[in-house]
Amino acid sequence: ILLLLKRIYSVNDEVPVNRMCPGAMESDCRIPMSCLRPRILALHALFWGLVSLRVFGAALLSDERAVAVTKAMTAPCWQQEEFVVAKECSACEGLQLKTIPACSQTGFMEKLNCTKSNREEFKSCRSTKMEEHLFWKFEAAMLGLTMVFAILVVIRQRSLDRQASDKVRRQIESI
Repeated sequence: ILLLLKRIYSVNDEVPVNRMCPGAMESDCRIPMSCLRPRILALHALFWGLVSLRVFGAALLSDERAVAVTKAMTAPCWQQEEFVVAKECSACEGLQLKTIPACSQTGFMEKLNCTKSNREEFKSCRSTKMEEHLFWKFEAAMLGLTMVFAILVVIRQRSLDRQASDKVRRQIESI
């Protein structure tokens, strides 16, 4: 890895500059010699090694077969077969929020009948009322932030205008 990083970051006159970074000046493309020190290269290798371990480590350490078998056994019927919606998306009531797991996710559920297994199951859903409420909350927050930053811009502009007029006044007084 160190040799690869050294090769990537090496400053070599044999490599045409326009291939390394087209459209830039030659001095802009060169990497400073301080970046080629072994300590810096080792730190680069360590950093990228830790990043790759973090990204790929979970996949290497987990037992994917056991997870797949568990998911297949506990998957609801509406994920595996066709279903009919028995009751449209509606708000959950107090007791349902505690007893039905589908209600605890969004507070709304729909009742489904699976066609092959004839089982009744509940599926979490998002209601249009909830979505509309969240949309208007977001719009109000953005309007509030717009007003705050508009006021900050006006205050800053007045401050800069005051500083500029004071500077001009001082220059005139010094004449």
